[in-house]
Amino acid sequence: MRHRSVADLMTPTVITVQRATAFKEIARILKEFDITAVPVVDETGHPAGVVSEADLLRRRPAGDARTAEELMTSPAVTARPEWSVVRAARVMQRHQVKRLPVVDSDGRVVGMLSRSDLIQLFLRHDHAIQEEILEDVLTRTLHLAPSAITVEVDDGMVTLSGTLPRPGVLPVIVRLCQSVDGVVDVDNRLTRTEAGAEPN
Repeated sequence: MRHRSVADLMTPTVITVQRATAFKEIARILKEFDITAVPVVDETGHPAGVVSEADLLRRRPAGDARTAEELMTSPAVTARPEWSVVRAARVMQRHQVKRLPVVDSDGRVVGMLSRSDLIQLFLRHDHAIQEEILEDVLTRTLHLAPSAITVEVDDGMVTLSGTLPRPGVLPVIVRLCQSVDGVVDVDNRLTRTEAGAEPN
């Protein structure tokens, strides 16, 4: 069962600016490329910070002398291509940022991940989610007969019903279903067989 990584969702072509790039040039770049933020990199391609539309609006200069270095939010909070999207989302939330420059093993910018990229996960079709749960979670991973469990998906909300022959796997099923891309939440209505019931 393969889950999406940052590399799957990031924008691989990154427009960057230098520390000395002027305010108006940054504004022009954001408009021309229809982006909301741009990483500021040093001469070696390592991120020094990020300049967003909000930074420009918050610190509108009296003249054209302001530079990316003066405008940027620094240090840059970054992600790695191999990270899970869940990890990237948590980093965004922890640092209260809307986007993450993605850096390679040398620390150079190779992509950009935004919150709008992450939202794509929750636009996955219900049928695709249901199929992954039935085939990957229940059959391949847990070796359960998919006919024993009914999986219904409605707008990303998964409802599990049926009877489990192995009650010990109940928390595992719920956890694995919650980790499937596109799942908003899991409504667990599974019951245990009498023979396998565990004491409370």
